[in-house]
Order: sequence, then structure tokens, then C-alpha cells
Amino acid sequence: MRLSIRHTTRYSFDAPVVHALQRLRLTPKETQGQEILEWSMDYENAAEELTYEDQHHNTTTLVAVEPEATEVTITCRGKVDTHDHAGVIGRHAGHLPLWSFLSQTKLTRPGPGMKSLVKDLKGFEGGRLDMLHELSRATLDRVAYETGTTGPQTTAEESYAAKSGVCQDHSHIFIGAARALDVPARYVSGYLMMNDRIDQEATHAWAEAFVDGLGWVGFDISNGISPDERYVRVATGRDYRDASPVTGISFGNTSQVLEVDVAVEQQQVQQ
Repeated sequence: MRLSIRHTTRYSFDAPVVHALQRLRLTPKETQGQEILEWSMDYENAAEELTYEDQHHNTTTLVAVEPEATEVTITCRGKVDTHDHAGVIGRHAGHLPLWSFLSQTKLTRPGPGMKSLVKDLKGFEGGRLDMLHELSRATLDRVAYETGTTGPQTTAEESYAAKSGVCQDHSHIFIGAARALDVPARYVSGYLMMNDRIDQEATHAWAEAFVDGLGWVGFDISNGISPDERYVRVATGRDYRDASPVTGISFGNTSQVLEVDVAVEQQQVQQ
């Protein structure tokens, strides 16, 4: 499937910026199941300083905000060919060893609630892949998808206790529980083309776990499926902070407002 993507991010500052740097993870990965045909990023009131590959093989771009700017716009456009491999990405790659994805982070660390979820699955009769699908199902069953109840800093345990969250929270709960079950797991940020619309609500997030014989396998907990050809992987990491599309620091402003517009649509491929 050929997907056309347009992703616009806007920042509005209450006061002119003295100095600001933004770290962007907005370039899709070249991995099994997707090929990047074209990709560009344009900036208003900002300039690209450096592009490099981080420890997770994420293409990372540093941009400097122009002094005295009160608004910044970043626009990404591109086309990606995708293929359905039932969520299987395959072998481990990157600069971090596989065992590093067994360690909990502040955002994934289980508390009492998640530990009960892990306890229920420790006696699961079946293979690792079936257990992970059951973990995905149980997470969504216990934590309803609901916007406006959590934020970027909400931990997996906090979302689990509140019994509500969004794709970021579902992914963190799945990752924290999988690691507690001795399964390496990681966070994925990217795009999902919903079948009934072009304009999407936002970027999407899901999880991947390592299964012997298959390698990394994806689980979209919020939608109860493994990623297919409608998904585009952009960045991966141990949690949201490693794969966040935009992070940075600024001086000389009192606050900032973030607006995100994402459009993903299928393109016809000429034979």
C-alpha cells in the first residue's frame, strides 16, 4: 500500500523566544514492511542545524528557533510503501543490546495494579506469542480508551489505576507488563491510516515485543490488532520519551501551545 502523509506541528509562544532548540523524530524508518519513497521537512521561523541517527536507529533532526519568534511551524510531507507482515518486524537492530529493553523506566514501571495483571498472566498456558496477544487484550479490557484523562507524563500505573487512557498509556502498560514477564518490549510512534478518514486525530503509538524465532512483533493495544499495511513506523524507544516526535527546550517564553494536524491517505500505484 502506498501512503501519502502530511504532518504539521505548530507552536505558539506567549512571549518572543530568546533561544530554543527542538529535537525532531519525524522521519519514518527504513525497516521490514516499509520503504520511504520521499520525505521532506519544511520550517517556518526555525532552521535545521543537524541530523543524526540516535541509539534506537531513529533519524533525529535538531532545529534552532529563530530569536524573537512567537510561532514555529514544522511541516512534514512524504510517501511510504507499506506491506502487511502481521506485525512482524524481525531481527533486533540498533546500538542498544536486546537486554536493555527488559529494564523498566519511570513511565513503564508496574505498581500494585499492573503487578496483578502480570500475576494473572504468569500461569498462562501457551507460547510467548499467544501470551502477548492475551496481554494486549487484557490491557484494553481493563483500561478503556478515553481521551483527556492522561498526559505525556502519565505513568503506566497511573493510567491503569484510573482505568482509562490513550494509545500512549496502553503501550506503556503493555511494555511494563511484558518486561515484568521477562519479555523485551519497546515503544513505537508513527502513523495509522484510519479507513474512514484522511485527517487523523494525531500521530499514533503502539508497542513491540521480542519473540524467539520471529524477532520484534507489533501490538496495537488500543485497536486490538497487530500493525498491518496501514501503519508507518517512525521512531522506537524504551518509552515515549525516546520516541517522542518533538522535544526541546526554550528560554524567554512563558508557555507554548502545540497544535498538530495529521493527514494520511492511500495513493494509487501505477503499474
